[in-house]
Amino acid sequence: MSSSRQEPQPGDLIEIFRIGYQHWAIYVGDGYVIHLAPPNEYPGAGSSSIFSVLTDMAEVKWERLEDVVGNCNYRINNSLDREYIPRRVEVIIEAAKSQVGEKLKYNLVRRNCEHFVTDLRYGKPRSKQVDKAKIGAGVTTALGVLGLFGYAVVRSRRQNQ
Repeated sequence: MSSSRQEPQPGDLIEIFRIGYQHWAIYVGDGYVIHLAPPNEYPGAGSSSIFSVLTDMAEVKWERLEDVVGNCNYRINNSLDREYIPRRVEVIIEAAKSQVGEKLKYNLVRRNCEHFVTDLRYGKPRSKQVDKAKIGAGVTTALGVLGLFGYAVVRSRRQNQ
């Protein structure tokens, strides 16, 4: 089930590898995580559904790590510790628990599950997944513009000949 051999500690960020994206949760101890997922009828379903990106609301849930992970792999990923100082574990856990059951606005680009947990751990919402997608989209757009420019130059030269 897990690609990580380490035992998560309270306050750790858990990255869960879904097909095509990663879901994020924060470990709160005793085998439980808190995460932001679309409301649904059974534990873990929203975080594993690709249709979760179509919703504009999500719920803060407290569920067993194994239920959220399902058949996917996961790892502890506190890589932003190199950029930000984590808040005290007690502060992280208290903030996470205080939001359980709340319905929050959800936006794939500005307020997703990764933003939610990084905000809890660091006091700063951040999504490397979104950052990478924006860079990829920027490169694709730039290449498209360059391609169109090149086509226009070649066409102009042909017309002038």
